Amino acid sequence: MDDRDTLTSRMAQAAQTATTFPIWPDGDAPGARHSPVSLLLESDHTGNSAFDRAVTGIRAPEITVYPPEKSNGIGILVTPGGSYKRVVLDKEGTALAPDFTARGYTLFVMTYRLPGDGHEEGANAPLADVQRAMRTVRHQAGKWQLNPDKIGVLGFSSGGHVAASLGTRYDERVYSLQDTIDTHSSRPDFMALVYPVISMDEGFGHAGSRRELIGTTPDSAQRKHYSLEKRVDHNTPPTFLLHAVDDPAVKVENSLAMFNALHAHQIPVEMHLFEQGRHGFGIRDAQGLPVAEWPRLLMNWIESKTSRR
Repeated sequence: MDDRDTLTSRMAQAAQTATTFPIWPDGDAPGARHSPVSLLLESDHTGNSAFDRAVTGIRAPEITVYPPEKSNGIGILVTPGGSYKRVVLDKEGTALAPDFTARGYTLFVMTYRLPGDGHEEGANAPLADVQRAMRTVRHQAGKWQLNPDKIGVLGFSSGGHVAASLGTRYDERVYSLQDTIDTHSSRPDFMALVYPVISMDEGFGHAGSRRELIGTTPDSAQRKHYSLEKRVDHNTPPTFLLHAVDDPAVKVENSLAMFNALHAHQIPVEMHLFEQGRHGFGIRDAQGLPVAEWPRLLMNWIESKTSRR
């Protein structure tokens, strides 16, 4: 059995204990009422195994929980990528579960609505969903044996933009409060960004994500509002950054810009740049490369940030 087959087998084991539930009270998000889209599962989007799924047409965002045998009290809300055109479920979701749950982490892998799908919140639809998801995880902290002050966010690619939006824009009111869940803070206690889309800058921003988010002719105010290196302030949570220097899709300058902004605001930040890895390596495509060590680096960092709480 090669490394990919072993990973697929471990993912299947993790999936057997997973639980999925909607994040909005009525299933569909309130802002989805006039959206024309419907959910579509792409079964072989990132490969040809049973765990290469992606979804489009999301109206009712969900969280899939991967619980450990014994909780370390730390929860991670995961926002996978997909260029703001889809959300990949497994490559940057299920694949994380074996390593992270083995060390006691509880993973909450979410789907989120896409900005070009006609939702009332427009470009803020993903932020509304991730705010609601973080509040939901905090509301359920006791159920999952978590410390509500040890819940962070981990995002990949365009999902890195969703995660960084939560970390920098957590207190923006982008949806109408629904119930007692919305009394909880949506600020993550830590933030991890893996080959993230950060900037809407013409020079190094990811053109596809920018187009889906703010269109083909955004004005300077829109670019600034959604360029998250410009949204960092002294309340931004401690951040872990990971990128491959040879990434041809989301340029490493995105992580560099975020690092510089965090460092300028004296936010605790750790960044790891690897020579090789290209884009979207996740767990599976990192195998055989030095970047494969990234889950251990991240978990060590999280534990260093949460051990004193």
